[in-house]
Amino acid sequence: MFDIDFNNSGAVVVSGRLDAAQAPKAQEFLDRVLDECIVDMSALEYISSAGLGVLLKTHKRLMVNASQLRLINVNSHINDIFRYSGFDKLFIIDTASS
Repeated sequence: MFDIDFNNSGAVVVSGRLDAAQAPKAQEFLDRVLDECIVDMSALEYISSAGLGVLLKTHKRLMVNASQLRLINVNSHINDIFRYSGFDKLFIIDTASS
């Protein structure tokens, strides 16, 4: 299961598994974000390469308008995926506190 929505403070909240089956839903949602985007990943269990691609595409699009993608509450497993893929060098990542 995967869900994506805005929280009360305007951050994008993702939960569940962001894989190839859910990537189009995530991309469609994130394509509507026009300014700086904060993504709360506290409830994200898994992200595949397709999910990474969604984040990369969104990041590149926002950079054109001098905005950025910021990932917050990233758990250690998801953070490892960002590190192994080199994406930790692309995004501003705030890890979840233990």
